[in-house]
Amino acid sequence: MNPNADKLWPGPRWALAVLLALLGMLGPFSIDTYIPAFSGIAASLGAKPVEMQQTLSAYLFGFAFMNLFHGALADSFGRRPVVLWGIAVFTLASAGCALSQSSEQLVFFRALQGLSTGAGIVVSRAVIRDMFPPAQAQQVMSQVTIYFGAAPAIAPIVGGWLFVHLGWHSVFWFLTAVGFLLWIANVKYLPETLAIEQRQSFQFKHLMRGYWQLCSSPRFLLLALASGVPFNGMFLYVLAAPAFLGEHLGLQPTEFFWFFILTISGIMSGAWLSGRLAGKIAPKQQIRHGFVIMLTVSVVNLVANYFFKAHVAWALLPIALFAFGWALMVPVVTLLVLDLYPERRGMASSLQAVIGSTANGVVAGMLAPLVMHSTIGMAAASLGMMCIGLVAWMYLHYRWPDIGRS
Repeated sequence: MNPNADKLWPGPRWALAVLLALLGMLGPFSIDTYIPAFSGIAASLGAKPVEMQQTLSAYLFGFAFMNLFHGALADSFGRRPVVLWGIAVFTLASAGCALSQSSEQLVFFRALQGLSTGAGIVVSRAVIRDMFPPAQAQQVMSQVTIYFGAAPAIAPIVGGWLFVHLGWHSVFWFLTAVGFLLWIANVKYLPETLAIEQRQSFQFKHLMRGYWQLCSSPRFLLLALASGVPFNGMFLYVLAAPAFLGEHLGLQPTEFFWFFILTISGIMSGAWLSGRLAGKIAPKQQIRHGFVIMLTVSVVNLVANYFFKAHVAWALLPIALFAFGWALMVPVVTLLVLDLYPERRGMASSLQAVIGSTANGVVAGMLAPLVMHSTIGMAAASLGMMCIGLVAWMYLHYRWPDIGRS
C-alpha cells in the first residue's frame, strides 16, 4: 500500500471507483457494443460466420497476450503511463476497425484493441490495493464491479441502436469517441499510486524471476483459475448471444438488451452484497457462498434445458443468478491473488487476467462455435467452466486451509 495513499485522492472513495470502473469498461464495450451488428458486418464485408467469430477470438487472444506485460510495466514505470498508452492505442485501433474494408483488416484491428484494453483492467486492480487496506479494498473492488457491470448492459443497447440507425461503422466510431474521452479523463484525474521506492527493476532477469515466482506458485494458479474460469459460465452466453438470443429465443437485435440487463443486474447485486459483507464474514465463507449459488443454478439450468425447449420467459434467469454468484465471490478471490505477493501486484493482476482471458479466448474460438446451436450444449459447457473453478478452489482449500480465513 502506498504510504501517502490518503493524499493521492482528495475526493470521495466512490468517485475513484467510478474512474477505475471506466477503465475496465473498455473491455466489455469492445465486445458487447458490436455483437448486435454481427449480421450487418458479415453482410457488408462478405465474412463467413467463422471469420466473424475470429474477430472475437483475435481480440481475446490479443488481450491475453499483452496482459503478460501490462502489470510488469506498471510495476516498473508506474500506473499512469501504462493506462494512458493503453487507452491511446485502443482509440486508434477503434478508428481502424471503423475504416476496415475486409474481414482480415477488422480482425487485425480487433487484435490491436485486445492488446491495449487490458491495461485499464489490470492496472485498476493494482491501484485499488495501492490505495486501500484489505477490507476497504474489497469494498472499493465491489463498487468498481457494480459500476463496471453497467457497461455490458448499456453497450448492446447502444450498439443495437447505432447499427440499426447509422450502420455498423458507427459502432466503432462510438468506441473511438469513448477512448478519446476516457484518455482525457485519466490525464486529468488518475493519480500515480505506485511509490518510486516500491517500483521493480525492469530488467530481463528480474522480470523472469517474478514470472517464475508467480507461475510456479500453486496457490496463485489455483486462485487465478477459481476467479477467471467460472466467468466463462456466463461469458459463453455473451459470446453466443446472436445464436442464443436470435435463433433459440427468437429475439431481435434491438431486444438483446433484456439479456444483458438481467445478467448485469445479477453482477451488480452480487458485487453490492460482496461489498456489504466485507469485514463481516471470512473471505472463504463468501467464496463458498458464491460457488454454491453457481453450482446450484448451473445444474438447474442444464436440467431445464434438457427437459424443456428454451423460452425467453425463463431461459435468461439462470444466467442472471449465475452472474450474482460469480460477482459475490470474485472481488474476494482477486484480492487474495493480489496479496500473495504484495511487491508484484501489477504482475499478479496481469497473470490473473492472462489465465482468465486465455480461457475466454478458448471459449470464444473453440467452445462457443461448437455448442452455440444447442441450448443443452451451452448449459453443459457453462456447468463445466464453473466446475473447473470449483475444483481449483476446493483443492486450494484442502491444501492450504488457512487461506481466506481472515
